[in-house]
Amino acid sequence: MADLSPIEELVVKVLGDLGATTDTAIRTADDITKKCGRPKGLVSNALVSLTQKGLIKRVAREKAAGYFLLKK
Repeated sequence: MADLSPIEELVVKVLGDLGATTDTAIRTADDITKKCGRPKGLVSNALVSLTQKGLIKRVAREKAAGYFLLKK
């Protein structure tokens, strides 16, 4: 994970800690932000970046999108 920023590394760790490793165990950006203890904008940018890098997947839902790890 050398090409990840510190906030991206934190988000990946938090997703693992929350058990968001399958599409049936997704977590919202709010869940992730609360656990990270960082500003929501920073976490949201990290989620977008990690999605683009193929490390996490975003699942669109009716109320709030969810995220889960694709690989550790």
